[in-house]
Amino acid sequence: MENNKIIANKELNIYEALLPVVVLVAMLAYNVYIYGEDALSGSNQFILLFGGAVAAIVGFMNKVSYKSMIEEISSNFKSTTGAILILLFVGALAGTWLISGIIPAMIYYGLQILNPSIFLPATVVICAIISIATGSSWTTSATVGIALIGIGKAIGLPLGMVAGAVLSGAYFGDKMSPLSDTTNLAPAMAGAELFDHIRYMALTTVPTIVITIIIFTTLGITQDTLGQTNPEEMLSSIKATFNISPLLFIVPITVVVLIVKKAPPLVALMIGTLLGGFFAVIFQPEIVQSVSGAKTLNFKSAYKGVMNAMTVDSAVSTNNAILNDLFTSGGMVGMLGTIWLIMCAMVFGGVMDAIGALERISAALLSLASTAFGLFASTVASCLALNVTASDQYLAIVVPGKMFSKAYEEKGLHPVNLSRTLEDSGTVTSVLIPWNTCGAYQAGVLGVPTVEYFAFAIFNYLSPFMTLLYAGLHFKIKELVK
Repeated sequence: MENNKIIANKELNIYEALLPVVVLVAMLAYNVYIYGEDALSGSNQFILLFGGAVAAIVGFMNKVSYKSMIEEISSNFKSTTGAILILLFVGALAGTWLISGIIPAMIYYGLQILNPSIFLPATVVICAIISIATGSSWTTSATVGIALIGIGKAIGLPLGMVAGAVLSGAYFGDKMSPLSDTTNLAPAMAGAELFDHIRYMALTTVPTIVITIIIFTTLGITQDTLGQTNPEEMLSSIKATFNISPLLFIVPITVVVLIVKKAPPLVALMIGTLLGGFFAVIFQPEIVQSVSGAKTLNFKSAYKGVMNAMTVDSAVSTNNAILNDLFTSGGMVGMLGTIWLIMCAMVFGGVMDAIGALERISAALLSLASTAFGLFASTVASCLALNVTASDQYLAIVVPGKMFSKAYEEKGLHPVNLSRTLEDSGTVTSVLIPWNTCGAYQAGVLGVPTVEYFAFAIFNYLSPFMTLLYAGLHFKIKELVK
């Protein structure tokens, strides 16, 4: 990602660069009004393609060839290959972790340990710890995040609220962990040192997560949980359906350790998926047999049951209606809608980059930065704009990082100011955009639409305001030594 080129086009003016964005946002807003939560089932995907077509027309009018647009789209597809494969493996992992009893065990023990009144702040802290250890918000959501969503639903909390707590903690860790790719990418783009960047970023990030925890603590106290649910009944239903054992936690612990040891995410997820399938046959043979549709369990039916859980829809029935809703998995098939959305977003982002619109928008924002605060504000706005238009958090760090680095130097500001602002606005806000790779991924994995968790992703939308507050007060703004 550090080698991403920024395509310039002197023929393009700012109004032409913004036209596809205006069309896209307007049509997406109308589409959500018409379809509601079903907008991600296909109609939003087509609108992203239509937005790309509008951008292509603007490009043709400004002497951009069809070939160059296709090449940039192809480059965008290549950059998302890892994300798409991760999504497929997350679907497979969720399936085997369901039939093996791993997710039910997490819910079973979680219902006993996590008091409803402290569940939300505890969720933030748990996800922050896992994310710092793994350096990945995606891994955090795909493992402990799924279980916490299940526990939250079981005790009667709004899923958007629980997802917001998961993401707040996950992205805190993603920002602060030296294992995180974005935490390494931001200082590389700004010209800062990694650990200087982390120390400087803590000045805005720690107060933001403290405020987030306080808000979630207040929300947890005021929520009417366990309205019509009976935790004892749920616990007995889980125990009656699954063979619950602490040994099941060997699998998620193994995945976390692999990530901490810097194993590639795909390798860790593959191992986690296969171990989940193995544990399913050992601990839950009756469930594997049921998922396979066979009358007896043998090698053939065991293979079919595990493979079905990995690839297609699977469900485990209990005598509790709420648990029946929880104990379902879409497997790899369940992730195809999210993958479809990402691919269409990459078409729009690729054409926007090919015609020079991304560079033009960033340059226009840079031209507005006449003061130090204006420079910070322009950086934040540029990161937000790139998350909307390029649909990728890496580009939201790379493009402003390259565009603004010289401007910070000219104003006597240390590179850590830029690297911190890139993370405070580029990394964390990506999950708030439904068609961004991060927003699409998290909504798909957690099973909660972006519009539902948006208001509760407190850490994510508070971070840009915190960095602007520091800039406005000129508090903890490091200057270059002359």
